[in-house]
Amino acid sequence: MAGIRIVAFIFGVAFIIGGIMGYLPFFLDADGNLFGYFHVDDVHNIVHIISGVIALLATATVAYSKVYFQIFGLIYGIVTVLGFVFAGDLYVMHVNMADNLLHLGIAIIALYMGFIFKTVQV
Repeated sequence: MAGIRIVAFIFGVAFIIGGIMGYLPFFLDADGNLFGYFHVDDVHNIVHIISGVIALLATATVAYSKVYFQIFGLIYGIVTVLGFVFAGDLYVMHVNMADNLLHLGIAIIALYMGFIFKTVQV
């Protein structure tokens, strides 16, 4: 399996697990923050689960994985900018600084994987 497909698989599993954990009180603090840092709500959790499922579907081929990371990176980059510009109020969901920084990291990795990473087909 090519490296980009492995990373897409890791993204998929991580997002699905993160989305599910957002519904489990064990992982939330008194304010409803995941691990005490990340603001989550139903929309956030659903977006993470859907992002994860799409990532797992993208592992089918190297080309799908590459396109997934290109689109996913651009979307998360836009979400990051909007999160900073609108102080966390994204209309359908709210984010905090920890979310913005995590989204920035995700966007950077995804954009790298989609546009720069050289895949070797095995």
